Amino acid sequence: MYTNIKQDTSRLELKNFYPSQYKSTDSHAINHNYLTEQFNDYGSIFKKIEAVVKRGDFTLGEAVDRFEGKFAELVGSKHAIGVGSGTDALFLSLRALGIGQGDEVIVPTFTFYATVGAIVASGATPVFADSRHDYNIDPGRIESLVTRRTKAILPVHWAGKVCDMSEIGAIARKFGLHIVEDACHAVLASFGNKKAGTFGDTGCFSMHPLKNLNVWGDGGIVVTNNDSINHELRLLRNHGLKSRDHCERFGYNSRLDTVQAVVAEHMLEKIEAITEKRIHNALYLDKQLGRMSGVQVPVRDLDIHRQVFHIYSLTFEKRDELKLFLESKGIDAKIHYPTPIHLQPAAKKFVKNSGEYPVAEQLARSTLSLPVHEFITEQQLDFIVGAIKEFYS
Repeated sequence: MYTNIKQDTSRLELKNFYPSQYKSTDSHAINHNYLTEQFNDYGSIFKKIEAVVKRGDFTLGEAVDRFEGKFAELVGSKHAIGVGSGTDALFLSLRALGIGQGDEVIVPTFTFYATVGAIVASGATPVFADSRHDYNIDPGRIESLVTRRTKAILPVHWAGKVCDMSEIGAIARKFGLHIVEDACHAVLASFGNKKAGTFGDTGCFSMHPLKNLNVWGDGGIVVTNNDSINHELRLLRNHGLKSRDHCERFGYNSRLDTVQAVVAEHMLEKIEAITEKRIHNALYLDKQLGRMSGVQVPVRDLDIHRQVFHIYSLTFEKRDELKLFLESKGIDAKIHYPTPIHLQPAAKKFVKNSGEYPVAEQLARSTLSLPVHEFITEQQLDFIVGAIKEFYS
């Protein structure tokens, strides 16, 4: 049946690359990965999961309802809907808003692949915008991208700093556009007196293991203040079922597992302390590195923003050489992200002129991320600072 299909040998070599990636940083004394320490109280989580096993409500069980209620209260939203991942949170939001084939969604090119992948999966076309030097979408680049096909703006609160939602909101109102917030980096981040996720039609969060609020696999959650959108999302995540025997519309299978909801609820008890420690560590590095030649610390606007530092990134001269030097010192330095989306092979058909994104391309060439998670000590921060000083001296 398949004898006429020409095999692409490069595809045949594709395999799970994560195990080797995990092992590659095991030897670093100062690591981005902190999950062993964060979940060293796994025994108490196992006890909570035991109740799920005894009830057998593994799919949309009691713990999901509890977690949704607590998360909505945490961010100040009327509704919260648990889904399978942060990517699904974005995708289902677009579908709940009726966005699909023939529509356009404006999105920053400096983001993780999932942001744009969710737009493409919905059937819509991503339209890329450049960034500011704080890594977030540049509102000044948005209006010129609006066409009659534009249906939404999808800002990304990059590294836990909320975008300028006053400017973005004004543009959305002017053209009658939806806003879907990618707040996957930004639980407990705020802009003014509002938390990330509460500015748009929906706010989308990830609970991937490396996020600030994380679980033991994949998980996501959407928040909204709109009753109709809440209704649509609850249908779409669970095959369109209104009840066991009533399918209101055909949907998808993207339910937050009950076991993951237990872990997420457990982490809610720690999230404020986690957030405060990350902020402390990041601002400590800002103070030390901000005086150093060769290093550029972004403007923080601390009176307006509460930035939660899911990622701590600065721009550095001789970034690639510095990365290798820090790794030789046992410091796990990472690049988020080395190639903007508009330069990725998957995005070729969506890009008209790659020269339209100079800031994103400059950030990709010079940005480097340092660990600031809650288990980093001040002594380790000083070691990082000392190593960077040594490199530039």
